[in-house]
Order: sequence, then structure tokens, then C-alpha cells
Amino acid sequence: MGADGLLYEGKAKKLFQTENPNVLRVEYKDEATAFNGEKMDEVAGKARLNNELSALFFAKMNAAGLPTHFIERTSSTEQLVKKTRILPLEVVVRNIVAGSLQRRTGIAEGRELTQPIVEYYYKDDELGDPLLNEDHIRLVEAATPPELKQMRELALQTNEALTAAVRAAGLLLVDFKLEFGLTEDGELVVSDEISPDTCRFWDEQTREKLDKDVYRYGLGELTDTYEQILERMGGSVS
Repeated sequence: MGADGLLYEGKAKKLFQTENPNVLRVEYKDEATAFNGEKMDEVAGKARLNNELSALFFAKMNAAGLPTHFIERTSSTEQLVKKTRILPLEVVVRNIVAGSLQRRTGIAEGRELTQPIVEYYYKDDELGDPLLNEDHIRLVEAATPPELKQMRELALQTNEALTAAVRAAGLLLVDFKLEFGLTEDGELVVSDEISPDTCRFWDEQTREKLDKDVYRYGLGELTDTYEQILERMGGSVS
């Protein structure tokens, strides 16, 4: 741990210890990355937008009774969260074909799925975060069978809650990534962030991409896009 309480610094966030050993301070960064860090830029205002949007989505989940690590937003770029031990899996829920699902299946982008698809990716940079099935997860001991069952259930419940919330704003939730952690008392909670960095949002009518794909593929200004999502979700736009 650094002298300033820094516990971890990633591509988009820093985590700091607080006076409470079970509470961390998250500070979002003005950095945009894509393609596993091959593309990287500093984007003024991104930290505020991701912090406000993630706080907004987590607050909606908390209100719906879904367990998350989120406690409160404390500044334009910071929030307090429960300290968790992150499980080394990314859980992706897909409602519409896009991204790697399109590349792996050859199905045209935009096809709406009759039921959501849940995928698991092993969090390992050296291996390139590979797609795993349940047998692989048991092999590498990334999660116990009960933990995996609960993660799937919570991911699908989150999908229902977020889909309803963004539909009310005229948006489609194409797919999204979740990370899970265990609190000090062993509760499994949704952790990390929920933002246009980790979700694909399309306009319901035009299917315009309104997420990090605008940065990945040079389709527009990232901050303008995130501001639009925040405004449509009823957040404060400064």
C-alpha cells in the first residue's frame, strides 16, 4: 500500500484504503483504453462521467434489492464502496448479438436473442482473459459451484433491472460485463463499475452506438456520448 493509502491502480480507477478497513475509496481516471490497452488516451471529463453513471446504476440496483459493493458517491470523481475480494471471473450477459459474439458465431450484429446468454471470462492478462465454461472454472478454481450459481442468478437479475431502467430512457442494453467480490462477512456482491465502459448501449429507435464503441472504432466523441447517456438516465449533467 502506498503512503497515500493507494491499494491498486488500474486502467480506469484507483482504489484507496479509508479509516474503515471494510470501506474503500474509488477514484475514477480520465483514461480511455480499448483492445486490451493497445489504444489509450486521456479524455478530460471521463472520470466524472463514469463515476456519476456507475453510481447511478448501482443506486438503482441497491434500490431493487440487488447486492452491490456501492455505498455512496462522495465527489464528482469518487465514491465509497465495500471492500471485497474480487473473484477472477468476468460475467458477461448478452441480449443482442454484437462484438465478440458476432465474431465467434458469424451471426449478424443486431439480432435480438430469445433469451440472454451468460458467458464467463477468466481474468488473466497474460492469457488474454479467455472464455471459459463451467468445467474450466472448476479446473482453475476461479469460483466454487455455489458461487458460480449465485453469480449467474445475480447477473440475470441485474440484466432485468438495468434493461428496464434503460428502456425507460429509450435505450437498449445490448450486453454488459460484471465483476463479483466477497465482502468481509462472505456476501457475494456485484463490484467494480457499471458504465458505458462496461456496457453496450444503443438508441432504441436508431440503434446508434452510445458506449465505448464510439472510442474503440472512432465513431464520435466519447464524452459527448457519455453525457447523453447520463442526461437520458436522469443524472446531473454539468
